[in-house]
Amino acid sequence: MGLIQDPTAWVALVTLVVMEVVLGIDNLIFISILTNKLPQENRERARKIGIGLALVMRLALLGTVAWIVQLTNPLFEAFGHPFSWKDLILIAGGLFLVWKATREIHHSVDPVDHKEDMVGGAASITFGSAITQILLLDLVFSVDSIITAVGMTPHLPIMIIAVIAAVTVMLIAATPLANFIEKNPTIVMLALGFLLMIGTTLIAEGMGFHVPKGYIYAAMAFSALVEVLNMFARNARRRKKAETTLH
Repeated sequence: MGLIQDPTAWVALVTLVVMEVVLGIDNLIFISILTNKLPQENRERARKIGIGLALVMRLALLGTVAWIVQLTNPLFEAFGHPFSWKDLILIAGGLFLVWKATREIHHSVDPVDHKEDMVGGAASITFGSAITQILLLDLVFSVDSIITAVGMTPHLPIMIIAVIAAVTVMLIAATPLANFIEKNPTIVMLALGFLLMIGTTLIAEGMGFHVPKGYIYAAMAFSALVEVLNMFARNARRRKKAETTLH
């Protein structure tokens, strides 16, 4: 009741919900791209399972906040930087994202390789493989998300509500985002570029170089806006061409 009557707690809750939703965009893009490679009948189920696992993992990590905070304690020092478990998790996750995004970009642009062509929509991974990869990235993003939440508020109920709200938004947006990506092949390359940038940022964070996330998301938003304008221009040209053909 004290938290309900405290205006500061409400401000912290709203801020944390927005922050968790923004941090969840990275995870959602990865899930959308990966599940689009599955057969049509398995995609929505894989997305629900992947996002459900993200919720379970984050709530489980919130139950061990004291242990999560200790992940920031230095383990060893190298190249003048003290590395913690959090740093190692971020580096591992970043390397995985860079490898995955680079591999998918190669399959998308290589005209000889049609086996795993994302633009063509060929299913090239199994359901179990998709869930495993989603689970690995869920772990990385969940640790980052929870440590961010702990740094913003000391109140566990606020963290739990924010996490549930953010994952709910992810669950609602997952299928529309995945369908939009599938219907617009150029968006696939843009999304893979985002994943490449996010992976590089995670590696930099793990190595001790702080990259303000506002810059990253501003760059992503600007790139998305440019692509939307390109889509409008392409559609306008198609309509004009169709009208010319009719006349």
